[in-house]
Amino acid sequence: MRLNHLRVAAVNIDGVLLNDTFSPVIHDFVVSRGGAYTQAVEQRVFSQNPRSAARALAHAAGVAMEPDEVLETYFAAREKYLADHSVRQLPGGRELLLRLRALGLETVCYGGLGRDHFLRHLDDCLDLFSAGYVCTADFRPGLREITADIFGLRFDQMLFIDDVAEVAAEAGRLGTAFIGHPSDFAHGFQRRLMAASGVGHLVDRLEDIDEALLHRIDAETAALVRG
Repeated sequence: MRLNHLRVAAVNIDGVLLNDTFSPVIHDFVVSRGGAYTQAVEQRVFSQNPRSAARALAHAAGVAMEPDEVLETYFAAREKYLADHSVRQLPGGRELLLRLRALGLETVCYGGLGRDHFLRHLDDCLDLFSAGYVCTADFRPGLREITADIFGLRFDQMLFIDDVAEVAAEAGRLGTAFIGHPSDFAHGFQRRLMAASGVGHLVDRLEDIDEALLHRIDAETAALVRG
């Protein structure tokens, strides 16, 4: 049965459809330079614009580096990390997209890297994204822009699925439906942050985003709009 209220599902790429290959590198950048990796570090780095994140990383690591140097160093370290930890699709991703489409939702993928990252690692799922990919590097976290500028919808007509608590917080501020899929990175704080902020729908596996949950969120969102 098709959903009644929601119109678009926006699904984050890294950490939701693909494994988290960012948190381990960010953690290592900080601790290998003698810094403390804390909840505050994640809040200042995750889903922020690149230069702001770079300044926060330098501060956390206790190094005097300009943002461009931090970014260059970080991405070089990530390439080394990927040599032993390849980017891969998480289980249940394609099935989730099929479910979203079957329920009548448009689907769009979004993330901070360029479109080539999307095309390379989700090549077998491209037909399941009715609205393709949006790079949010220049407007983080991007919920407002994706909803209003790209789709021309009200915030209550969107569903975002993401692994970052700051995105969840923005969804709460805007009145947008949200499902949290926090990373299982051992040193991460995203699940704790989401739970503390009152995120109502947290899942460990994409399979947990089933039709029953999606219908429940659809009904909850419609009820909030009706007041």
